[in-house]
Amino acid sequence: MKKLIVLFYVLFFACDTGNLKVVADLPILLKEASGLEKTSNSNLLWMVNDSGNKPVLFGLDTLGNIKKQLEINAKNKDWEDLASDKIGNIYIGDFGNNANDRKKLIIYKVFKDSLSNKKTDVEKISFYYPDQKQFPPKTKNKHFDCESFVFYNDSLFLFTKSRTKEDLGKTNLYKIPAKKGRHVAEFVSSFTTCNDYGCWVTSADINDSGSKIAILTEHFVWIFADFKSSNFFSVNMTQLSFDHYSQKESVMFKNDSTLYITDERSGSKGGNLYEFKIH
Repeated sequence: MKKLIVLFYVLFFACDTGNLKVVADLPILLKEASGLEKTSNSNLLWMVNDSGNKPVLFGLDTLGNIKKQLEINAKNKDWEDLASDKIGNIYIGDFGNNANDRKKLIIYKVFKDSLSNKKTDVEKISFYYPDQKQFPPKTKNKHFDCESFVFYNDSLFLFTKSRTKEDLGKTNLYKIPAKKGRHVAEFVSSFTTCNDYGCWVTSADINDSGSKIAILTEHFVWIFADFKSSNFFSVNMTQLSFDHYSQKESVMFKNDSTLYITDERSGSKGGNLYEFKIH
């Protein structure tokens, strides 16, 4: 019966989601899905909700069925994205910072061996931006919100989200070690996607081979490829636009030619898992 319901949604929404193909209607428990990831040792799609929701890591199949709920022994202050390493550990980014006034920015490491549990403790990786001197800073300097990160070469790379009207599409790239402790976020580079409210970077992912990174906005996705260093913005890049508007919050490589994307539910719209071809 569930498959028939999913098929109905695919057919029903196909006419108004443009070049995004609906794969599944996400359950109401994930109406504010803000992170999406797959690990090397599981076929599940792992998801989380953002701020104010319960600290739960959900495992779903590609039909949108919840197969696993793992309670995380930590507060969901503002969970915004997921990443994973080659071993199969998952990282939860609790670094949402809309007002740019947070001093405690944390990434939780969920060890692969605990993914089969019902509840688990996590390892804390905390960090701070050395260039932020005020909490909050002046409006022109509100560049310290974050909703996106990836794991690459034993480090975590964060893509910030600007709250400054003149620089809405600006994202700063920072690097921190993927290990327990309190770290200084090392500035790497900056990039501007465009310059309106739909240009905020809301999620990022890296493919299995570590050769492509996708950063998501409401309007489009950017693909950065063939990088030789941690400055991902200095390489070949492609901008791919969506023929569909919604609050897109998470992205993941299904494979090298296809992305999975989710958006938040707003009334009767959104709350879907989509496929998007990138070539």
